[in-house]
Amino acid sequence: MNPTATPPSLDTPIAFIGGGNMASALIGGLLRRGLPTGQLEVVEPFEPARQALHASFGLAAQAAPAQALARASLVIWAVKPQTFAEAAHGARAHLAPGALHLSVAAGITTDSIARWLGSGRIVRAMPNTPALVGKGMTGLYARAAVDAAGRALVEQVLEPTGQTLWVQEEAQLDAVTALSGSGPAYVFLFLEAMQRAGAEMGLPAQQARQLAVATFQGAAELAARSHEELTVLRQRVTSPGGTTHAAITRMQEAGVPEHFIAAMHAAEQRARELAIQFGA
Repeated sequence: MNPTATPPSLDTPIAFIGGGNMASALIGGLLRRGLPTGQLEVVEPFEPARQALHASFGLAAQAAPAQALARASLVIWAVKPQTFAEAAHGARAHLAPGALHLSVAAGITTDSIARWLGSGRIVRAMPNTPALVGKGMTGLYARAAVDAAGRALVEQVLEPTGQTLWVQEEAQLDAVTALSGSGPAYVFLFLEAMQRAGAEMGLPAQQARQLAVATFQGAAELAARSHEELTVLRQRVTSPGGTTHAAITRMQEAGVPEHFIAAMHAAEQRARELAIQFGA
């Protein structure tokens, strides 16, 4: 989408199956875009989550699927992988046959979703938690039955959460899961280590956190704006014999890059396992 263009207002009935953090991020974005609360249906069996939705958005979420779901032209599946099959079987009878389905459940393939719902109009998404602050990265895959209008609607719904990226093969979403889906946790792990190191070197913990977070933000923004290879950007900061060179050398000697890459392969493998474990 053109970031400078003003997106059209949404005016289509949308249903959410699941009302947790990711659903809340999407609902907040939709309401800010002008979608009336009356155009939303939310099914959330967990009472505290229903109360949170009412407190935040004035929405009266339902504990179980009902006939009102039939008016939704877009159904967003924001459920945990292990509960998707049960949720689909419970809601299927209430859904419009021609509805477009958007899944944000990790690991569950569109083949499984199509079998459970009896529909091929499915887009599978892999978002990440920065979507909660409008800085997310979401990988998307659409089955052949989804037309250009369906893709555009999905982009419009996700636009308030951050960036989107379409992949050509569904299996590539496992790599998206390993990089950006799980990626925020990697960043938080590094931030924890930087804060701890700063404190060990005599800085107050809050100052060490501020320095670490601002450094990640600034470096990421520099990389986003630059057309140069990441290796070049790193080398530009790493003067031979300097402080950065000492730190990078220590990390390379410890095999940090190799261990980091191996960790992401483990995340990709787990995404495949989820499809097998919960997609039957």
